[in-house]
Amino acid sequence: MAYKQSFPDHFPPEKIWILGAGRFGTIACKRLLNRHAQASFLVIDSREEELARIEERFGLPVQFQEAVSFIGGRPLADDVWIIPAVPIHVAFQWLLGRIEKNRSAYSIDVPQAVDDLVPNPFRMNSKTLYASFADFRCPDACSEPDEICTHTGKPRPGNLFEHLQKVKVPGFEMVVVRSWQLAPGVGGYPGAALKGALETVSRKPGRYLLATSCRCHAVVDALGWEKKGRLEDR
Repeated sequence: MAYKQSFPDHFPPEKIWILGAGRFGTIACKRLLNRHAQASFLVIDSREEELARIEERFGLPVQFQEAVSFIGGRPLADDVWIIPAVPIHVAFQWLLGRIEKNRSAYSIDVPQAVDDLVPNPFRMNSKTLYASFADFRCPDACSEPDEICTHTGKPRPGNLFEHLQKVKVPGFEMVVVRSWQLAPGVGGYPGAALKGALETVSRKPGRYLLATSCRCHAVVDALGWEKKGRLEDR
């Protein structure tokens, strides 16, 4: 049976935070305004010149602040949609920061064993793993259709977020934050998705793989946490 697009609660979005005002943030502003003009927007970046350009071009409200610090420094509403347009794993950094508030938490390398369990693994450093069903450059404005790949015209090999949920690595638990496409080439997730991941990781000490994934692409990082005063060797 073909997979059909479905959205979580809080869709269509009423509040959208775009993290990053550079090239990808600009694309997100343009396409999301076209698709979800009824929503309230906020664009966050630590570069004043980029924010000024967004204000001039789109007339959107902006916030001068580092992206993860912004979402980590305030209560996160379930219904706010987060659009990562910065070159960091936002969900992972947010979750690590929240865990660190009350516990001994630390970032660790994604085990090499994971590389053999995901399609087209790629690493820019030893800690973070990228995975993709595509071994080609995807169209910039891919609409992520239900049944076929827009580049090949062939049936999808599956949904990567579902594939990752089945990945088993001894000593680690996998947690996946699903990214939904809100406009062509622009994905994000509601605050409820991040809070759900935090709830899962917070239940017990241990080591976790945290992935953010859409149907075709994913980024995976790893962390461990323990009760304070019992930090193990890293």
